[in-house]
Amino acid sequence: MIDQMMEFNKQFVETKAYEQYKTSKYPDKKIAIVTCMDTRLVELLPAALGIKNGDVKIIKNAGGTITNPFDSTVRSLLVAIYELGVNEVMIIGHTSCGVQGMDSQEMLHLMRERGIDEEHISLMKHCGIDLDSWLHGFDDTDAAILETVDLVKNHPLVPKDIVVRGYIMDSETGALRAIEA
Repeated sequence: MIDQMMEFNKQFVETKAYEQYKTSKYPDKKIAIVTCMDTRLVELLPAALGIKNGDVKIIKNAGGTITNPFDSTVRSLLVAIYELGVNEVMIIGHTSCGVQGMDSQEMLHLMRERGIDEEHISLMKHCGIDLDSWLHGFDDTDAAILETVDLVKNHPLVPKDIVVRGYIMDSETGALRAIEA
């Protein structure tokens, strides 16, 4: 499949199809969106928000949440704020998220089935990584998004003038519902 994508890319460049996507690195709408990596949102989220290439910074991860105040998602937000002029942040979860109800023990079981050695799993534990916590999903999407909103709003490195809001997107219709504490 990757080879097919690479062949498509070659044609894309040769025909200069990229020209319609040219923009700067600075988001025109000065907004960063933290959202889930769910495949249903790839085209649905921009279409439902009326955004196009160059409008916003989109940061995706499993669940669209932040589990550590110093992870790569927070780093990306700080770059967006300080280097790229972002002044608003949207945290967007969605219905039927695969991370909701995710079980760390089941994931560890799947890792073992795929050949991850028990020694490597134990090494993580000895390095101070709580795999049960790190690999655990969330039970309540609204609560998980609110926790992330709170984390960003109160992060010691995020300026107080940054607007941070949370939403849940319907994975089928694209309808957004604001969530507040």
